[in-house]
Amino acid sequence: MPLDEFRKTNLDNWNERTEIHAKSQLYDIAGYVANPEKISSVVQFDVPDLGDVSGKTLLHLQCHIGTDTLSLARLGATATGVDFSPDAIATARKLSSDSGTPGRFEVAELYDTPDVIDEKFDIVYTGVGALTWLPDIAGWGKVVATMLKPGGTFFIRDFHPMLWTIDDEREDDGALVVKYPYFETPAKRFDSEFTYSDGDKLTNSVNYEWNHGIGEIVMALLDNGLKLELLREHKEAESQNLPWMVETEDKRWELPDGEDRLPMMYSIRATKSD
Repeated sequence: MPLDEFRKTNLDNWNERTEIHAKSQLYDIAGYVANPEKISSVVQFDVPDLGDVSGKTLLHLQCHIGTDTLSLARLGATATGVDFSPDAIATARKLSSDSGTPGRFEVAELYDTPDVIDEKFDIVYTGVGALTWLPDIAGWGKVVATMLKPGGTFFIRDFHPMLWTIDDEREDDGALVVKYPYFETPAKRFDSEFTYSDGDKLTNSVNYEWNHGIGEIVMALLDNGLKLELLREHKEAESQNLPWMVETEDKRWELPDGEDRLPMMYSIRATKSD
């Protein structure tokens, strides 16, 4: 798909994020190079629900700088990552080389992935914070199904769409007030000086995002021939998405006092029919 104004703006934003993230403590690039057994905390969390990846071919959609992709490779997968940011893919390739962890990385718009990679995979994996950058969830489901082998497994853990609806700029800390759309709608414009990691301010701070309801996400998979095996909602998030969230012992984030008023994330595992 040709880059429209929204995705061009997002590409500028993510190319700039790449340099910030590569230098950040959050991503700890040096740690992956120094320690060949280092596995990202995201992948560590996902593996119990994802299952054994050893000896399997795996495609990581929207892989960013490759830390999760290469973590899956270190667990035995033959891993390929795709991302629309050339800067991110260049960083991922360098990390693969510097760390001695094999991985293949290709530049591709999510919707163009089947045109760029002529291969089917045992596993298609999508990591944290991915779907909000996509305008068309039904088209995403088609890509997932296209890239899977018959009998293959799809897995995602992402921020819950209900979390994305909450007003995060209120002064009355702790109030959960719905401000943004829950269902897929036209793009929403945001202007954020910083990324979710530590590091410098962004120059290209404008970005566009799209929410997708849980039902829309699940149906995008079912409508393309996948069978739902697991749908799990989580009380903790990978980042501090609301200013009044507090850090947990395992370095994730939750509402104060363990309040369970809002799902923070979800996991889905689905398989493609034989």
